[in-house]
Amino acid sequence: MTPEQFHMDWISLSGTFWRVARYILGDDAEAEDAVQELYLRLWRGRDALDGIRSPKGYGITVLRNLCLDRIRQRSRTEADGGQAEPECPGSYDETMDVRARLAKTLAAIETLPERQRTVMTLKVFDGLDYAEIARRTGINYLSLRVLLSQARRKLKNKLL
Repeated sequence: MTPEQFHMDWISLSGTFWRVARYILGDDAEAEDAVQELYLRLWRGRDALDGIRSPKGYGITVLRNLCLDRIRQRSRTEADGGQAEPECPGSYDETMDVRARLAKTLAAIETLPERQRTVMTLKVFDGLDYAEIARRTGINYLSLRVLLSQARRKLKNKLL
């Protein structure tokens, strides 16, 4: 993979990757570090990236695992008596609970109807505003709001 192709396929997703890492880790600086680590790993394995059909999906999966590793590392630091970050889980059980909730949430998003899933993904993971989502999807503003509301309600019901 050439540097230009890597930039087009992967670096252009940096905003999305940062938002996902920020959501999981709860810290801006930690999210930036996780995204940098993601890009380092991707670049080192760039020869194998040509077969990836969905760079965004693959990148989010790898990033999620990196973030969970960071959370586990914080838990180990705390267990060893070191100074832990304020918002980190305090035990292995809590880390596994976070991981299970994240997996359950991602699975629930995948079960949404296509239009709801698309709107939810563009709004939450891509951070787009309603005008941009409307432009990309061709769905009017009010319908977008309804679809997003329905998606959130369904997710809430599935996750409770």
